[in-house]
Amino acid sequence: MKAAQSGLLAAGRISGDEGARPAATNPFEPDLGQRIARALTDLRLGLPLLLTDEAGAAVILPLETLDPGRFAALGSPGRLVVTARRAEALRQPASGAEVAALPVPADARLDWLLALADPSRMPPPSAAIPQAALDAPGNLHRAAIRLVKAAELLPAALVVTEPALVSAALQGGVEPLSADAVLSQIMMPRDPRPVSNARVPMLASPNGRLHVFREPGGAEHHAVEIGRPDRSRPVLVRLHSACFTGDVLGSLKCDCGPQLRAALAAMEDHGAGVLLYLNQEGRGIGLANKMRAYSLQDQGLDTVEANHRLGFEDDERDFRTGAALLRQMGISQVRLMTNNPAKIARLDCDGIRVVERVPLRVGRGPENSAYLDTKARKSGHLLA
Repeated sequence: MKAAQSGLLAAGRISGDEGARPAATNPFEPDLGQRIARALTDLRLGLPLLLTDEAGAAVILPLETLDPGRFAALGSPGRLVVTARRAEALRQPASGAEVAALPVPADARLDWLLALADPSRMPPPSAAIPQAALDAPGNLHRAAIRLVKAAELLPAALVVTEPALVSAALQGGVEPLSADAVLSQIMMPRDPRPVSNARVPMLASPNGRLHVFREPGGAEHHAVEIGRPDRSRPVLVRLHSACFTGDVLGSLKCDCGPQLRAALAAMEDHGAGVLLYLNQEGRGIGLANKMRAYSLQDQGLDTVEANHRLGFEDDERDFRTGAALLRQMGISQVRLMTNNPAKIARLDCDGIRVVERVPLRVGRGPENSAYLDTKARKSGHLLA
């Protein structure tokens, strides 16, 4: 890293080791998790972040929300960091790395960069696509991508190590975050806490109760409790990820709405059960990216291929959150309503015993048959 950045490190203006910092003594100082939650909001606003490692620092700018004026003021555009999946779509293999760093020409335009990150835009000619950098991406690059993913933005960011820009970010009040600490924190299981609950009579059951849980970073998850499940016995449970299009609009492109209604009806027939409604829209990529994926599906890609073209994995959800909610509700053994073996494996790994898998095969129609076939063929869902 350049000497000017090393000087900032030596002067103590940038900490390259967040984990070594003493615990905050000021009760008004945010902890690491709160600082990361604030950083995600900044990314959605298009504001820069400052990440550090043992060698220096870099300014991180989310490509999707980057203001043209701020981009014009950069001087040196640094590198465009994308996921390995997006690099592959650009015919730029990441050589086994999680991310790829593409050099950005000094005269690059913002719309040209956005075309590299967003497949809905007219792509530049293949000859104009920069070759992936020869040096392996580091934790600064990996942390940048993890953060923009967590903010539910397109997984692409500019990473600029120019010392003058780092100094300007510090002078502008951008607080540095350790890349290593970010990677460690963002991979930790979520710890949602109960906030409130109340009786909610529903069409599926007049005897329902809605529990609201909130993660320290602000995301909310919900549990619909039908009847009074006996915690000493296996509870009928469904882990259901939010699907605005299917659950609310009745979209025929997926089976989420029918699964939601069928699960609640089965719990009412059984006399008791819990449906966890997890805030993980679009398999964890967010509604905006899900609509981008839908647009790609209209062009002939399947669900997995569309996610990969955008730069995401097949499934970005974290089912550890479901296990945490069940523990909060005093439930340790379940009869799980699912066709997805990954949910069973995740609950088992997190100490929730799955004593039985209850199939939930509903909602197949002409609009979603190919979608369901892809889930079975590529994601291992048990639909036969």
